[in-house]
Order: sequence, then structure tokens, then C-alpha cells
Amino acid sequence: MTAHSGKFMPRPRPETAAWWEGCRGHKLMIQRCSQCGAFQFYPRILCSSCMSDQVEWVQSSGRGEVSTFTICRLPVAEAYAADVPYVVALIQLEEGPTMMSNVVECDPESVKTGMPVEVVFETWSEEISMPQFRPLPKTSHP
Repeated sequence: MTAHSGKFMPRPRPETAAWWEGCRGHKLMIQRCSQCGAFQFYPRILCSSCMSDQVEWVQSSGRGEVSTFTICRLPVAEAYAADVPYVVALIQLEEGPTMMSNVVECDPESVKTGMPVEVVFETWSEEISMPQFRPLPKTSHP
């Protein structure tokens, strides 16, 4: 478990409970509309494509690619000083939705737009595991 004293700790809400439960089990869950088939992230009670209330939770492949990113070199607060430099990126999942996360397990300078990545989870507490992404090994993608 990673120390998170003084850092922002997410608070699950009823509409995000399935998301956090999936993360706790190291599964990246996203929503899919039963009416139109669209995938969406962040969690909502209605489909963002057709406004149906028939959204269900499905497990994502956990793979995607870096759409854009920044390397944070200055901490946003003292609690984050030991983490710099770190990468904050928009990851486009294979299923289509985009999510913001960190790219980890690599030199921040090696991150590139279009880089294939896969989800990994960092356990912050008994309730919270955070999805992050690491570069896919060269043999895992074309």
C-alpha cells in the first residue's frame, strides 16, 4: 500500500460505487449503454449518447493509448513533493472513452503521444485502488 498522508483521497458515491468496487478488485470497469451500445467514462446514470437509463457496467480490456500528456515537475502541495516528476495523461481506452490518469513504471521523458499502455492498480487504502497506466511491452503490441 502506498502512503497517502495529506493527499487527496477520492470519496466513492452511489453512482461510482461499481467503479470503485472494480478498482478494488483490480478490474477497470466502464459503462456501456444497453440501448445504443456506446461506452462511456466517467460514470453517469444516463447514456451520454442516447440519454437512455439502461447503462450497465462492463470490464474494459484495460488497454489504450496516450492521447496527450504533461510532465508535472512541481508538486501541487507538499504531500506530493516526493512524487515529482510524474506524468498526467489522457488515455483513450480501446473501447473509446478517454480517462485521465498517470503513466507509471517508466521514465517520464519516454512517454509519447500514441504510446500503447495497459492498466495497473495502486492500492491506496482498503477501499481505494487507483488505476494507472504503464507502457505495454514491445512484444504486446504491433
